[in-house]
Amino acid sequence: MPDQSIPQARTPETPTAEPVSGASGISRRALLGTAGATGLVLGTAGGAVGYASAPAGTTPLTSVGAGRAMFHGKHQPGITDGLQARGHLVAFDLAAGAGRKEAAALLRRWSTTAERLMAGEAAPHGDTDVARDAGPSSLTLTFGFGHSFFGRTGLEKQRPAALDPLPDFSSDHLDKSRSDGDLWVQIGANDALVAFHALRAIQKDAGSAARVRWQMNGFNRSPGATAHPMTARNLMGQLDGTRNPKPTDTDFDQRIFVPDPGEPAWMAGGSYAVVRRIRMLLDDWEKLSLTAQEQVIGRRKADGAPLSGGDETTPMDLEKTDAHGDYVVPLNAHARITRPEKNGGAAMLRRPFSYHDGIDPDGTPDAGLLFICWQADPLRGFVPVQRKLDRGDALSTYIRHEASGLFAVPGGAAKGEYVGQRLLEG
Repeated sequence: MPDQSIPQARTPETPTAEPVSGASGISRRALLGTAGATGLVLGTAGGAVGYASAPAGTTPLTSVGAGRAMFHGKHQPGITDGLQARGHLVAFDLAAGAGRKEAAALLRRWSTTAERLMAGEAAPHGDTDVARDAGPSSLTLTFGFGHSFFGRTGLEKQRPAALDPLPDFSSDHLDKSRSDGDLWVQIGANDALVAFHALRAIQKDAGSAARVRWQMNGFNRSPGATAHPMTARNLMGQLDGTRNPKPTDTDFDQRIFVPDPGEPAWMAGGSYAVVRRIRMLLDDWEKLSLTAQEQVIGRRKADGAPLSGGDETTPMDLEKTDAHGDYVVPLNAHARITRPEKNGGAAMLRRPFSYHDGIDPDGTPDAGLLFICWQADPLRGFVPVQRKLDRGDALSTYIRHEASGLFAVPGGAAKGEYVGQRLLEG
């Protein structure tokens, strides 16, 4: 759980989503500013249910509800978009007897559903009305393939070398039933009902072609909850994501996305997602003094500044010592160990969700981080950093890796395409 690794791509308060506007792709939720303003009408394609437009003067959506991410593009949505308030991660296994043909049909259905929901429209089949009164709320859906997917579909020769299983780490306590999977879907939105609506639609679309293997729910701070945009905090109370790579960095695309032409070709514009359910041992963590917590991390808790001085963005001085000759930033501090210059330049784009799954019978909270990191090659991103953490990270005493997955996330779909089409029909 590296320092720059529990982060945000951009803050929720500064989303990249675009407001819904214009007559094209009219939002069936954006037009419903007042209850009962419109009625149900049958769509012309596939009997889908849509909504008639609201009368003039309808109350407009708030900026949160109106935020819209684009489905089509060079990259899939949900990678460089700002952190969203709600998220769902779900992995599927193809059903017995389902292969390449069924997988292609499923990805086609999922892509159609994703495009409509991200535009604020009804799901194409059996919409539940759960999100009827909301706008798109910066909804994103992102799709990936696990290592096992390629054997199930007869596409072993197209399996990327970068998708080889992650090595074992000493900090792993993995539940195999909540790890891996043939297919992976990441859902994020700034409204809980919009996110759930998308999850339900995706599950229904799977039909008899695939079954849910595991599913996890997460959250982040809501947009507008702070006086100004700032780095997110995790459940340990730490500012988390200070050193996350930024899309404005000159080498950002090189580190995060597979170049064109890709290796293999169908992965051009894609990325690799490492997904880890990291439980935080909060009872033990909260027994530490503030000073002890800051020594574990290597940064001040209040503002994220390095212990060597300055503010949050001040470069960390790893050589600075105190009056006793001890390093101000301890040798085993999380922030020191995870620095790219200490890991051969390894960098990942971290875009996580926090989670809380209740309280155990002994009173221990089952809470922590749904860690998601993006990179062009996990062997040059996540793996070297996690190996370094395995060898002496002070934070490892207070966390436990309980589930894991690695997924190849292809590039975005062009107009008229579905996600993964270049693989499944290439």
